[in-house]
Amino acid sequence: MRTHHSIFSSLTVAATLALCSLSAQAADYPTKPVELIASAAAGGGTDNMARAFTEAARKHFPQPIVVVNRPGAASSIGFTEVANAKPDGYKLGIITVNLAILPALNLTKVTVEDYIYIARLNNDPSAITVRADSPWKTIEDFLAEARKNPGKLQVGNAGIGDAWHVAALALEEKTKTSFNHVPYQGGNPAVLSLLGGHVDAVTVSPGEVAQHVAAGKLRMLAVMADQRMPGVFAQTPTFKERGIDLTVGAWRGLVAPKGTPDAVVKTLKDMARKAGNEASFRETLEKTNLGYSYGEGDVFLKQILGDREMFKGILAKLDVNK
Repeated sequence: MRTHHSIFSSLTVAATLALCSLSAQAADYPTKPVELIASAAAGGGTDNMARAFTEAARKHFPQPIVVVNRPGAASSIGFTEVANAKPDGYKLGIITVNLAILPALNLTKVTVEDYIYIARLNNDPSAITVRADSPWKTIEDFLAEARKNPGKLQVGNAGIGDAWHVAALALEEKTKTSFNHVPYQGGNPAVLSLLGGHVDAVTVSPGEVAQHVAAGKLRMLAVMADQRMPGVFAQTPTFKERGIDLTVGAWRGLVAPKGTPDAVVKTLKDMARKAGNEASFRETLEKTNLGYSYGEGDVFLKQILGDREMFKGILAKLDVNK
Protein backbone atom coordinates (compact mmCIF):
# COMPACT_ATOMS: atom_id res chain seq x y z
CA MET A 1 0.00 0.00 0.00
CA ARG A 2 1.29 3.45 -0.93
CA THR A 3 1.60 5.91 1.94
CA HIS A 4 0.27 9.43 1.89
CA HIS A 5 3.88 10.55 1.80
CA SER A 6 4.67 8.52 -1.34
CA ILE A 7 1.51 9.72 -3.06
CA PHE A 8 2.35 13.33 -2.20
CA SER A 9 5.91 12.83 -3.44
CA SER A 10 4.65 11.36 -6.71
CA LEU A 11 2.31 14.29 -7.24
CA THR A 12 5.10 16.74 -6.46
CA VAL A 13 7.41 15.06 -8.95
CA ALA A 14 4.68 15.05 -11.62
CA ALA A 15 3.97 18.73 -11.06
CA THR A 16 7.69 19.55 -11.20
CA LEU A 17 8.11 17.62 -14.44
CA ALA A 18 5.11 19.39 -15.95
CA LEU A 19 6.56 22.78 -15.03
CA CYS A 20 9.94 21.81 -16.42
CA SER A 21 8.31 20.63 -19.63
CA LEU A 22 6.36 23.89 -19.94
CA SER A 23 9.52 25.92 -19.29
CA ALA A 24 11.41 23.94 -21.92
CA GLN A 25 8.62 24.50 -24.44
CA ALA A 26 8.59 28.21 -23.62
CA ALA A 27 12.35 28.42 -24.14
CA ASP A 28 12.01 26.87 -27.61
CA TYR A 29 8.92 28.91 -28.56
CA PRO A 30 7.73 28.99 -31.28
CA THR A 31 8.33 25.65 -32.97
CA LYS A 32 5.11 25.50 -35.03
CA PRO A 33 2.55 27.87 -36.62
CA VAL A 34 0.45 30.04 -34.31
CA GLU A 35 -3.31 30.55 -34.67
CA LEU A 36 -4.66 34.09 -34.37
CA ILE A 37 -8.39 34.09 -33.61
CA ALA A 38 -10.25 37.03 -35.17
CA SER A 39 -13.66 37.19 -33.50
CA ALA A 40 -15.39 38.59 -36.59
CA ALA A 41 -16.33 37.66 -40.14
CA ALA A 42 -13.84 37.86 -42.99
CA GLY A 43 -13.65 41.21 -44.76
CA GLY A 44 -14.45 43.45 -41.80
CA GLY A 45 -12.17 45.82 -39.90
CA THR A 46 -11.04 43.25 -37.33
CA ASP A 47 -10.21 40.69 -40.01
CA ASN A 48 -8.40 43.23 -42.20
CA MET A 49 -6.32 44.47 -39.28
CA ALA A 50 -5.45 40.94 -38.15
CA ARG A 51 -4.23 39.98 -41.63
CA ALA A 52 -2.22 43.18 -42.00
CA PHE A 53 -0.56 42.48 -38.66
CA THR A 54 0.30 38.85 -39.46
CA GLU A 55 1.84 39.96 -42.74
CA ALA A 56 3.99 42.55 -40.92
CA ALA A 57 4.97 39.95 -38.30
CA ARG A 58 6.52 37.60 -40.87
CA LYS A 59 9.85 39.47 -40.66
CA HIS A 60 9.92 39.26 -36.87
CA PHE A 61 8.60 35.79 -36.03
CA PRO A 62 10.09 32.45 -37.10
CA GLN A 63 6.73 30.70 -37.60
CA PRO A 64 3.61 31.65 -39.60
CA ILE A 65 0.75 33.32 -37.71
CA VAL A 66 -2.50 32.12 -39.29
CA VAL A 67 -5.73 34.12 -38.97
CA VAL A 68 -8.78 32.02 -38.08
CA ASN A 69 -12.20 33.72 -38.18
CA ARG A 70 -14.64 32.93 -35.37
CA PRO A 71 -17.58 35.33 -35.84
CA GLY A 72 -20.80 35.31 -33.88
CA ALA A 73 -22.44 36.38 -30.62
CA ALA A 74 -20.90 39.87 -30.81
CA SER A 75 -17.37 38.39 -30.64
CA SER A 76 -17.95 36.21 -27.57
CA ILE A 77 -17.45 32.93 -29.49
CA GLY A 78 -13.91 33.86 -30.46
CA PHE A 79 -13.17 35.54 -27.13
CA THR A 80 -14.16 32.37 -25.27
CA GLU A 81 -12.08 30.11 -27.49
CA VAL A 82 -8.95 32.15 -26.78
CA ALA A 83 -9.65 32.41 -23.04
CA ASN A 84 -10.06 28.62 -22.82
CA ALA A 85 -7.05 27.79 -25.01
CA LYS A 86 -3.94 26.05 -23.69
CA PRO A 87 -1.69 28.89 -22.49
CA ASP A 88 1.33 27.92 -24.56
CA GLY A 89 1.40 30.76 -27.09
CA TYR A 90 0.04 28.76 -30.01
CA LYS A 91 -3.46 30.23 -29.93
CA LEU A 92 -3.72 34.00 -29.61
CA GLY A 93 -6.60 36.39 -30.13
CA ILE A 94 -7.53 39.79 -31.47
CA ILE A 95 -9.59 41.35 -28.71
CA THR A 96 -11.94 44.22 -29.53
CA VAL A 97 -13.78 46.84 -27.50
CA ASN A 98 -16.62 44.33 -27.10
CA LEU A 99 -14.63 42.82 -24.23
CA ALA A 100 -15.40 45.99 -22.25
CA ILE A 101 -19.11 45.71 -23.07
CA LEU A 102 -20.33 42.10 -23.20
CA PRO A 103 -19.67 41.08 -19.57
CA ALA A 104 -21.76 44.01 -18.33
CA LEU A 105 -24.66 42.71 -20.42
CA ASN A 106 -24.24 39.10 -19.25
CA LEU A 107 -23.62 38.13 -22.87
CA THR A 108 -20.37 36.30 -22.07
CA LYS A 109 -18.63 34.77 -19.07
CA VAL A 110 -15.26 35.94 -20.35
CA THR A 111 -13.77 38.97 -18.57
CA VAL A 112 -10.84 41.32 -18.97
CA GLU A 113 -8.96 39.28 -16.38
CA ASP A 114 -8.91 36.15 -18.60
CA TYR A 115 -6.07 37.41 -20.83
CA ILE A 116 -2.54 38.71 -20.95
CA TYR A 117 -2.35 41.90 -23.01
CA ILE A 118 0.39 41.96 -25.63
CA ALA A 119 -0.33 45.20 -27.53
CA ARG A 120 -3.03 47.53 -28.80
CA LEU A 121 -2.86 47.79 -32.59
CA ASN A 122 -5.58 50.17 -33.71
CA ASN A 123 -8.43 52.43 -32.66
CA ASP A 124 -11.46 53.54 -34.70
CA PRO A 125 -14.54 55.70 -34.10
CA SER A 126 -18.09 54.70 -34.94
CA ALA A 127 -19.99 56.55 -37.67
CA ILE A 128 -23.44 56.77 -39.23
CA THR A 129 -23.34 55.68 -42.87
CA VAL A 130 -26.23 55.47 -45.36
CA ARG A 131 -26.55 54.62 -49.05
CA ALA A 132 -25.55 57.37 -51.44
CA ASP A 133 -29.03 57.33 -53.00
CA SER A 134 -30.78 57.76 -49.65
CA PRO A 135 -32.80 60.95 -49.01
CA TRP A 136 -30.59 61.91 -46.03
CA LYS A 137 -27.77 64.26 -46.96
CA THR A 138 -26.83 65.28 -43.42
CA ILE A 139 -26.99 63.79 -39.94
CA GLU A 140 -29.72 66.31 -39.16
CA ASP A 141 -31.83 64.89 -42.02
CA PHE A 142 -31.36 61.37 -40.67
CA LEU A 143 -32.26 62.28 -37.09
CA ALA A 144 -35.28 64.28 -38.24
CA GLU A 145 -36.57 61.15 -40.00
CA ALA A 146 -35.96 59.10 -36.85
CA ARG A 147 -37.97 61.56 -34.77
CA LYS A 148 -40.77 61.67 -37.34
CA ASN A 149 -41.05 57.87 -37.47
CA PRO A 150 -39.79 56.40 -34.16
CA GLY A 151 -38.47 52.84 -34.48
CA LYS A 152 -38.83 52.76 -38.27
CA LEU A 153 -35.26 53.39 -39.43
CA GLN A 154 -33.32 50.13 -39.56
CA VAL A 155 -29.75 50.49 -38.30
CA GLY A 156 -27.39 47.55 -38.81
CA ASN A 157 -24.67 46.62 -36.35
CA ALA A 158 -22.13 43.83 -35.79
CA GLY A 159 -24.19 41.96 -33.18
CA ILE A 160 -26.25 42.53 -30.04
CA GLY A 161 -24.00 44.15 -27.46
CA ASP A 162 -21.32 44.92 -30.04
CA ALA A 163 -19.62 48.35 -29.82
CA TRP A 164 -21.45 49.53 -32.92
CA HIS A 165 -24.79 48.48 -31.39
CA VAL A 166 -23.94 50.40 -28.22
CA ALA A 167 -22.93 53.39 -30.36
CA ALA A 168 -26.39 53.47 -31.94
CA LEU A 169 -28.03 53.09 -28.53
CA ALA A 170 -25.96 55.98 -27.19
CA LEU A 171 -27.00 58.08 -30.19
CA GLU A 172 -30.64 57.35 -29.40
CA GLU A 173 -30.16 58.54 -25.85
CA LYS A 174 -28.27 61.69 -26.83
CA THR A 175 -30.77 62.72 -29.53
CA LYS A 176 -34.06 61.39 -28.07
CA THR A 177 -34.62 59.19 -31.10
CA SER A 178 -35.51 55.53 -31.62
CA PHE A 179 -34.13 53.05 -34.19
CA ASN A 180 -34.89 49.48 -35.22
CA HIS A 181 -31.57 47.75 -34.45
CA VAL A 182 -30.60 44.91 -36.81
CA PRO A 183 -27.71 42.66 -35.65
CA TYR A 184 -25.27 40.85 -37.98
CA GLN A 185 -22.28 38.57 -37.38
CA GLY A 186 -19.73 41.31 -37.96
CA GLY A 187 -19.36 44.71 -39.55
CA ASN A 188 -18.87 43.49 -43.13
CA PRO A 189 -22.20 41.58 -43.30
CA ALA A 190 -23.95 44.70 -41.97
CA VAL A 191 -22.33 46.84 -44.68
CA LEU A 192 -23.30 44.33 -47.39
CA SER A 193 -26.87 44.46 -46.10
CA LEU A 194 -26.84 48.25 -46.34
CA LEU A 195 -25.54 48.06 -49.92
CA GLY A 196 -28.34 45.63 -50.72
CA GLY A 197 -31.00 47.97 -49.35
CA HIS A 198 -31.98 45.73 -46.43
CA VAL A 199 -31.21 48.35 -43.75
CA ASP A 200 -31.22 52.15 -43.80
CA ALA A 201 -27.88 52.77 -42.08
CA VAL A 202 -24.99 51.17 -40.22
CA THR A 203 -22.91 52.28 -37.23
CA VAL A 204 -19.65 50.52 -38.11
CA SER A 205 -16.18 52.08 -38.34
CA PRO A 206 -15.05 54.30 -41.25
CA GLY A 207 -12.62 51.62 -42.40
CA GLU A 208 -15.44 49.13 -42.94
CA VAL A 209 -17.24 51.42 -45.40
CA ALA A 210 -14.29 53.31 -46.90
CA GLN A 211 -14.14 51.56 -50.28
CA HIS A 212 -17.87 51.94 -50.82
CA VAL A 213 -17.81 55.63 -49.83
CA ALA A 214 -14.90 56.18 -52.24
CA ALA A 215 -16.84 54.35 -54.97
CA GLY A 216 -19.85 56.63 -54.45
CA LYS A 217 -22.14 53.86 -53.20
CA LEU A 218 -22.37 54.95 -49.57
CA ARG A 219 -22.40 58.30 -47.74
CA MET A 220 -21.04 58.87 -44.24
CA LEU A 221 -23.12 61.44 -42.38
CA ALA A 222 -21.11 61.95 -39.18
CA VAL A 223 -18.36 60.33 -37.14
CA MET A 224 -18.32 59.73 -33.36
CA ALA A 225 -14.81 61.11 -32.85
CA ASP A 226 -13.17 64.11 -31.22
CA GLN A 227 -11.84 65.29 -34.58
CA ARG A 228 -12.42 64.66 -38.26
CA MET A 229 -10.93 61.67 -40.03
CA PRO A 230 -8.27 62.16 -42.74
CA GLY A 231 -8.46 61.23 -46.40
CA VAL A 232 -11.78 60.28 -47.96
CA PHE A 233 -13.63 61.32 -44.78
CA ALA A 234 -12.08 64.78 -44.41
CA GLN A 235 -15.40 66.43 -45.28
CA THR A 236 -17.42 64.29 -42.85
CA PRO A 237 -18.30 66.26 -39.69
CA THR A 238 -18.01 64.93 -36.15
CA PHE A 239 -21.12 64.68 -34.01
CA LYS A 240 -19.58 67.25 -31.69
CA GLU A 241 -19.45 69.74 -34.57
CA ARG A 242 -23.20 69.21 -34.95
CA GLY A 243 -23.85 69.90 -31.28
CA ILE A 244 -24.10 66.25 -30.19
CA ASP A 245 -21.57 65.39 -27.48
CA LEU A 246 -20.91 61.78 -28.49
CA THR A 247 -17.57 59.97 -28.84
CA VAL A 248 -17.71 56.18 -29.21
CA GLY A 249 -14.92 54.11 -30.72
CA ALA A 250 -13.45 50.66 -30.93
CA TRP A 251 -9.94 49.43 -30.26
CA ARG A 252 -8.36 46.15 -31.28
CA GLY A 253 -5.29 44.42 -29.93
CA LEU A 254 -3.35 41.22 -29.42
CA VAL A 255 -3.84 38.98 -26.37
CA ALA A 256 -2.77 35.57 -25.06
CA PRO A 257 -4.64 33.32 -22.61
CA LYS A 258 -4.03 33.96 -18.93
CA GLY A 259 -1.24 31.70 -17.65
CA THR A 260 0.95 31.96 -20.74
CA PRO A 261 4.61 31.63 -19.63
CA ASP A 262 6.57 34.86 -19.17
CA ALA A 263 9.17 33.81 -21.75
CA VAL A 264 6.46 33.33 -24.38
CA VAL A 265 4.81 36.63 -23.47
CA LYS A 266 8.15 38.43 -23.83
CA THR A 267 8.68 36.88 -27.28
CA LEU A 268 5.19 37.93 -28.34
CA LYS A 269 5.60 41.48 -27.03
CA ASP A 270 8.92 41.87 -28.84
CA MET A 271 7.36 40.59 -32.06
CA ALA A 272 4.27 42.80 -31.71
CA ARG A 273 6.37 45.92 -31.06
CA LYS A 274 8.45 45.33 -34.19
CA ALA A 275 5.50 44.32 -36.39
CA GLY A 276 3.36 47.17 -35.08
CA ASN A 277 6.04 49.65 -36.09
CA GLU A 278 6.52 48.22 -39.57
CA ALA A 279 5.87 50.83 -42.24
CA SER A 280 3.92 48.24 -44.22
CA PHE A 281 1.50 47.72 -41.31
CA ARG A 282 0.89 51.45 -40.92
CA GLU A 283 0.44 51.88 -44.66
CA THR A 284 -2.06 49.01 -44.91
CA LEU A 285 -4.14 50.43 -42.06
CA GLU A 286 -4.06 53.86 -43.69
CA LYS A 287 -5.13 52.45 -47.06
CA THR A 288 -8.07 50.63 -45.44
CA ASN A 289 -8.93 53.65 -43.26
CA LEU A 290 -8.25 51.79 -40.03
CA GLY A 291 -6.78 54.04 -37.34
CA TYR A 292 -3.20 53.09 -36.41
CA SER A 293 -2.76 53.21 -32.63
CA TYR A 294 0.02 51.04 -31.24
CA GLY A 295 0.25 50.74 -27.46
CA GLU A 296 2.21 48.49 -25.11
CA GLY A 297 0.34 45.83 -23.15
CA ASP A 298 0.08 47.82 -19.91
CA VAL A 299 -1.19 50.89 -21.77
CA PHE A 300 -3.72 48.71 -23.58
CA LEU A 301 -5.00 47.17 -20.35
CA LYS A 302 -5.37 50.59 -18.71
CA GLN A 303 -7.52 51.77 -21.62
CA ILE A 304 -9.66 48.62 -21.48
CA LEU A 305 -10.33 49.03 -17.76
CA GLY A 306 -11.23 52.69 -18.28
CA ASP A 307 -13.59 51.89 -21.15
CA ARG A 308 -15.22 49.13 -19.11
CA GLU A 309 -16.24 51.70 -16.51
CA MET A 310 -17.39 54.16 -19.18
CA PHE A 311 -19.58 51.59 -20.93
CA LYS A 312 -21.08 50.48 -17.62
CA GLY A 313 -22.30 54.06 -17.22
CA ILE A 314 -23.78 54.17 -20.72
CA LEU A 315 -25.37 50.72 -20.52
CA ALA A 316 -26.95 51.43 -17.13
CA LYS A 317 -29.12 54.05 -18.85
CA LEU A 318 -29.99 52.01 -21.92
CA ASP A 319 -32.15 49.07 -22.86
CA VAL A 320 -29.60 47.05 -24.82
CA ASN A 321 -32.20 44.50 -25.93
CA LYS A 322 -34.01 47.05 -28.07
